[in-house]
Amino acid sequence: MDNALVQQQVALVRAIAGGDRRAFEQLYRLTSPQLFPVALRMLRRSSWAEEVLHDSFLAVWNRAASYDPACSSPMTWLTHIVRNRCIDWLRSGSAQSSGLEEELTEFTPTPASQTGADALHDDDEVDKLTRCLAHLEPDQRQSVVLAYYQGMSHSEIAAWLHQPLGTVKSWVRRALTHLKECVGV
Repeated sequence: MDNALVQQQVALVRAIAGGDRRAFEQLYRLTSPQLFPVALRMLRRSSWAEEVLHDSFLAVWNRAASYDPACSSPMTWLTHIVRNRCIDWLRSGSAQSSGLEEELTEFTPTPASQTGADALHDDDEVDKLTRCLAHLEPDQRQSVVLAYYQGMSHSEIAAWLHQPLGTVKSWVRRALTHLKECVGV
């Protein structure tokens, strides 16, 4: 990284520590394009990454006085804050509860453009599947959504949810059994 850019970022963080809102805005504009992809890579959802990035910059505003340029560059410090916020987000269960309904509607299959009775029949099936998904336990529902609508493997789901692989397999199996009975297959 360019030394002049590092010095500019250090000066901005120091100004933020003094309560300078313009410096805060400038630091955000300067660094958020590099920090957002870090959050997105960890969280895999842009809405979550945006929220975590927002929280991260609130932490920057509150902790700017504790920044020590002798310990790290401003980008290293900022990246560390974003990564820790992402980990906190995933561990807190916010990822599991936040936007779960959005996930279901976003990834629920919708019928292709059809006409007449076929379209009505498919709409009914989609509605039935959506209702059946809503009756699942949240962990089971999220596991099924991740597996079948996101295409994630059981081991990827286990890593994503920070759960043992066997637990995830059980959730998916139970969810599929319930859905089979509910849908009537």
